[in-house]
Amino acid sequence: MKPSKQNYWLLLLIAFTLSCTPTTKEETPAEHKDDFKYLTEQFADLKILRYKIPGFDKLSTSQKTLVYYLTQAGLEGRDIMYDMNYRHNLAVRKALEKIIKNYTGDKTAESWKQFEVYLKRIWFSNGIHHHYSNAKLMPEFSKEYLQELLTATNTELSTDIIAILFDPEVDAKKVNLDASKGLVKGSAVNFYDPDITAEEVDAFYAPLLAKAGDKPLSYGLNSRLVRMKDGTIQEDVYKADGLYGAAIKRIIYWLEKAATVAENEPQKKALELLIEYYKTGSLETWDEYNIAWVEATEGDIDYINSFIEVYNDPKGYRGSYENIVEINDFEASERMKVLSDNVQWFEDNSSIMDEHKKAKVVGVTYKVVNVAGEAGDASPSTPIGVNLPNANWIRATHGSKSVSLGNIVAAYGKAGGSGFLEEFAYSKEEIARAKEYGDIGGKMHTALHEVVGHASGKLNEGVGTPKETLKNYASALEEGRADLVALYFLYDQKLIDLGLVPSLEVGKETYDGYIRNGLMLQLRRLNIGDDIEEAHMRNRQMIAKWVLEKGADENVIERKTKDGKTYFVVNDYEKLHDLFGQLLREIQRIKSEGDFEAGKSLIENYGVKVDLELHKEVLERAAKLKSAPYGGFINPKLVPVTDDAGNITDVKVEYPADFTKQMLYYAETYSNL
Repeated sequence: MKPSKQNYWLLLLIAFTLSCTPTTKEETPAEHKDDFKYLTEQFADLKILRYKIPGFDKLSTSQKTLVYYLTQAGLEGRDIMYDMNYRHNLAVRKALEKIIKNYTGDKTAESWKQFEVYLKRIWFSNGIHHHYSNAKLMPEFSKEYLQELLTATNTELSTDIIAILFDPEVDAKKVNLDASKGLVKGSAVNFYDPDITAEEVDAFYAPLLAKAGDKPLSYGLNSRLVRMKDGTIQEDVYKADGLYGAAIKRIIYWLEKAATVAENEPQKKALELLIEYYKTGSLETWDEYNIAWVEATEGDIDYINSFIEVYNDPKGYRGSYENIVEINDFEASERMKVLSDNVQWFEDNSSIMDEHKKAKVVGVTYKVVNVAGEAGDASPSTPIGVNLPNANWIRATHGSKSVSLGNIVAAYGKAGGSGFLEEFAYSKEEIARAKEYGDIGGKMHTALHEVVGHASGKLNEGVGTPKETLKNYASALEEGRADLVALYFLYDQKLIDLGLVPSLEVGKETYDGYIRNGLMLQLRRLNIGDDIEEAHMRNRQMIAKWVLEKGADENVIERKTKDGKTYFVVNDYEKLHDLFGQLLREIQRIKSEGDFEAGKSLIENYGVKVDLELHKEVLERAAKLKSAPYGGFINPKLVPVTDDAGNITDVKVEYPADFTKQMLYYAETYSNL
């Protein structure tokens, strides 16, 4: 039965209240009051938040123990992410951490404050390059001051590394997507020896991909490409007795413990295959693990662990280390189960060409989960939704898992508004619509993006994977496709019929916000003169600029000026819906046919270059609001309670509030490389 609008909002309010109600006993007194501190500090362009773990105390002791073991396994690999991001990151981080722990000089000096901020930014980004823009973080203090700190604390850091830190031209970008600068040689990310070129990478994998068949392995996912003394190129594989072995052995230690308290046999089987994969580095085992993991759908606890997302590799092969431990939010997941149950309807009624539609979309599961701990590429900066596995053939044959990180989304909301809506929305009507429908619109966009968007469409027979055919544009095009699926259906009566939204006003609000963000708001994350490099930002601007241009003759979106300020106003939501559908159709065609030139044209013409004058205006308006554009999180700390025999009898949750203390604790406890 479809709920009435009144009952829908009542149920939503109850569910949201339950998801935000503190139920965990821990040491932070504020957690039992209404003044739990979500926002702890701001520095540079970053804000540090905290999140709760709703319902943790409702888990059994065995389940709590499982969560504890999985979070420990994740943290043991923390150093891997630093080394992946840049070859000197660990040396820099460890030297600066020694300074901050041991320096006894003047800590009121401006240079010391600048040093503290620089180290915090390194912690936030897992290295010396910005976590989002990929640009090198430049110290505001002098090279001479750093040398003073090194001397005062008896800390060693090579003069070569010091020179690199202060030179804006050396290793300037972690990930460079401008092919003219060399995708690999122009990137500082530590997936390749510095002298290896993109052409050599292509030549190395070409014969493997040529004979891969319809179930290709994830070549390069868990290795670093190195040049041998004789000039040949080989993979240095991440495994227990290989690269990153010291950290991987510690990950295995905790995963083996986790397997002993698995909730069910399918979950245990998946964990055992993950352990085997870490021991051997076998990509065949990785596929076996992913199949077992995606089919293990029972139980309250789930996790993401290993080398997964390839956004940090300019060639799209190598996975960054990542860990997220999840507890099912049953009530919120039940609300969204309807998407999984109706995913075939969305595929059948998409705007894409019939020949690009899947005859049968299989195994898509969607849950809202509460995060219990994160590490690697997921921390401190975290996604809010995840859809895995990445292998297309596994998704097509065995399905996928989509999750929305409910308590992370809630924490962002609880951290407080910053006035951006009032500053960048044109009318009172637009503001009122955003305040009334923004929460549900955001949740539905994420759900549709992850559940329907990433599961939609198919490649033509004989066409290689997007990584092969679309190369450095594959990630932005995939995110664009998933966003467009969500946008297309958010303004569809079907969502109302399913009881997921109360009216098309939700779609209007989402359209307003998407255009506002894609054309203006996200520009506050860039420095003046920068092109857009990050895949998600490219995708959002590409979509917004494309529909702005294509709808110009009919004034679908209008650029307006009021009180000297620029605004973008949607005049015709029906036509904008149709434009989103047209672009979705074209991007799916590009992916299905492997049309590199068309994909390149879309991204380069609409997603990369920034309107300089508009960018300056956005930065000026945003600066007055004094809110950092990027947020990341301090993790809760799980503390086991044991009996005299050392058996875990309970696990308590503590909520640290000091980012620096947590980072130093992690450095002392989980430094394995």
